[in-house]
Amino acid sequence: MSQVGNSRLTSDAPGQSALTSLWSIAGLALATTVALGFARFAYGLILPAMRSDLHLTYANAGVLNTLNSAGYLATTLAAPWLARRFGHRAVFSVGMFGTALALLACGFTRNFALLSVLRLVAGATGACAFVLGGALVAAGRYGIGGRASSALSIYVGGGGLGIAVSALTVPWALAHSGWQMAWLVLGLFSLLASVLSVMALQHIPLPAVKSAQLANWSARPMLALLASYAMFGVGYIIYVTFIIVYLRNIRHFSDAGITGFWLVLGLTAILASFVWGAILSRLRAGWGAVATNGLSATGAALPLLWSSPVAAYLSAVLFGAAFLAVVAAVTTFARRAAPPFAWTRVISLLTVCFGVGQVIGPYLAGRIADGPGGMSAGIGLAAGFLALGAGLAMFQQHIVHSHE
Repeated sequence: MSQVGNSRLTSDAPGQSALTSLWSIAGLALATTVALGFARFAYGLILPAMRSDLHLTYANAGVLNTLNSAGYLATTLAAPWLARRFGHRAVFSVGMFGTALALLACGFTRNFALLSVLRLVAGATGACAFVLGGALVAAGRYGIGGRASSALSIYVGGGGLGIAVSALTVPWALAHSGWQMAWLVLGLFSLLASVLSVMALQHIPLPAVKSAQLANWSARPMLALLASYAMFGVGYIIYVTFIIVYLRNIRHFSDAGITGFWLVLGLTAILASFVWGAILSRLRAGWGAVATNGLSATGAALPLLWSSPVAAYLSAVLFGAAFLAVVAAVTTFARRAAPPFAWTRVISLLTVCFGVGQVIGPYLAGRIADGPGGMSAGIGLAAGFLALGAGLAMFQQHIVHSHE
């Protein structure tokens, strides 16, 4: 297997058809399905049953997702080095199968300490798959509309597929066998996704990385976007971790209502991934992040401002349409602003900022929710951080590298 340091950027090969490109990106998008849709987002769907059965406080519930984010953050820091040392394909494959096995293992234990370790491992391995998958997609010049913006939007849209599959399978598993069966089901789906994504990986060219050039590259001009992405990390993870608890405990949603909400969220995210590419390709500076963060903040705030069930479903539509697009927006900006040899590093750096926010969010919101404000205060915190992310992105200046 070729090492990344010796690889060449061959993704703009003229013979690559639009259909081949689309299927290759869809295969890599399964990394987002597993690392985000199953390993992180589905936790919010399973949490009420776990919390009741294991007698968890909101703070303890937050810790399990904080540990997932901490593992994600730790491996993100090492991802560029791992890719140079072992190769993109090897590290990506280990990340996919490692995450699947960690999810499966969650179905075999009720021990909080062991569950904590498994959540940490799932985050660490998921980062390998997600960060390197994103770098591989960013390296390409595919024959589809919207070019890189569309490719990246489809890639992150895989998280919506994970949400939709979870909505259709997790409630059934919870009703028939409990939360442990839910993790087993997600683990089996993750194994299947891992096989398919590794098959797609064989048709994806590797990005070039030259250490000497990396030493002279700086991310300083992107500081506003980096800060914005950290705030997004805090806000979005609070919402996806606790919105189901909020709807069940505060708005008294039925099981069918919860399933419908989660399905709408996932399907909207999938459909939106095919729309945002063309929009993001036209937005300059930090305005892609402004638009997507702002729409996410509006969606997160709706259930607090309006008690009708309609507000919850509108929240699912608005938040679902925008929150994964934030990832595509900042990655699209990074691809324009950085030279090709720095793409893996800049995506890793962005994900570090994102990861720091994710580590802070669940535990902070859990502690606040355990207080007098309850879970309403926690969801309000999510909307506030998302709005702050939109505000910070307004200060990002436009940068275009000569390759774009």
